[in-house]
Amino acid sequence: MKTLQIKVKPNARVSVLEPLPDGSYQARLKSPPVDGKANAELVALVAAHFGVAKSAVHLKSGAASRMKRVTLAMDGDPRKIG
Repeated sequence: MKTLQIKVKPNARVSVLEPLPDGSYQARLKSPPVDGKANAELVALVAAHFGVAKSAVHLKSGAASRMKRVTLAMDGDPRKIG
């Protein structure tokens, strides 16, 4: 398992996941923070970025905040996850 700390910025023009110098990530999401839409988009974005299934990505904490802790289940090549 790998744990990532991600700062989320909803209502962006494009959806992108960027690494930051401190080892955390910043996610800019198109979705608004309403009814879990931004969290669902974040899970999909993290899964696509690391090449894992969406079921391997879990929102561990921060469901209602901008700072989120996400875990990745590493069942494949551990070198895929930075």
